[in-house]
Amino acid sequence: MRMSMNEKSGRKHKFPLIMIILSLSFIPVILWGLLSGSVPMPLENLLEGISHFLGGEGDEIASVLIFQIRLPRILLAALVGAALAIAGACFQGLFRNPLADPFIIGASSGAALGASIALSFGGGLGLGFFTVLGLPGIASFAGSMAAVLLVFAVSKSFGNNSSPGILILAGTSVSTLCSALLSLIIVLRDRSLVQVYYWLLGSLAGAAWPRLLSALPFIALGSIFIFLSARNLDLLLQGDEAAESLGLNPFKSRFFLSMAATLSVAAAVSVSGIIGFTGLIAPHAARFFSGPSHRRLLPASALSGALLTIIADNLSRSLIPPVELPLGIITSLGGAPFFLFILSRQRKKGGFV
Repeated sequence: MRMSMNEKSGRKHKFPLIMIILSLSFIPVILWGLLSGSVPMPLENLLEGISHFLGGEGDEIASVLIFQIRLPRILLAALVGAALAIAGACFQGLFRNPLADPFIIGASSGAALGASIALSFGGGLGLGFFTVLGLPGIASFAGSMAAVLLVFAVSKSFGNNSSPGILILAGTSVSTLCSALLSLIIVLRDRSLVQVYYWLLGSLAGAAWPRLLSALPFIALGSIFIFLSARNLDLLLQGDEAAESLGLNPFKSRFFLSMAATLSVAAAVSVSGIIGFTGLIAPHAARFFSGPSHRRLLPASALSGALLTIIADNLSRSLIPPVELPLGIITSLGGAPFFLFILSRQRKKGGFV
């Protein structure tokens, strides 16, 4: 159902206020993250730790815990969540499908296969700028990019103007192939099963400043390209014929936008493992108050994704202390029911386009 002009105008005028509210919501969520964990920190110790960091006589141990362990983890959660959310909004626009997420065209399965190969047959060494990620991080990055390139190579064989449906089918086929190869590796190298399993569940344990900084340039590059292509996403949302009539090549636009989104996703996955449903939930949540225009949807999705991921990571650290639950479990517990809700909603509307 199309929105009326009054509804569009109302959302447009309320959007700045909602973005301010979203931004202010980070304050209590970050404070919660600094205070919670396997070893809860009293507010007094937090203040003493900040005082020591600023050159005062505060608590040195608390300062290290805050600024070397918990703060980089919170910021990494925000970065990963924003990257997945922006990519999710991008893919939903590209494929005109509300159930699309960053892993719709094989990015997730490719990353999982790459990391499993590294964990099973390689070591923990990295190269150059990627040293902090380790070989599994590099391999997941390469596997994700390779899978998406394969999807577009397959879809290209159907013509220059392959439809979103063909891309989705190609992505499903590549994902199935990667999953089968992953299962084969686990069977052949069962000693690495636990390592692979925990990586597939996703986690931000061990987050540090170098790990955050290693992923930041690639996520920023992919996300900036998507932001600058907001108009193209709006045109693709109207259909290929409408886009072509305005001089846009749908296949080329989908390819470059998909590669930009995959670059962000691959960088995020390389430092966090597989975190499902964030790229599905955040854009839908943002769309309620931003509307379909990608100029508003993309920044709203970024803030929503960052906020949701920080909350999920806080829960993973504080629900069953001192045990830390994998972050992917928390996002999946919330994401799976949401996925079914969207599926039911679209069925009542009579389709997905």
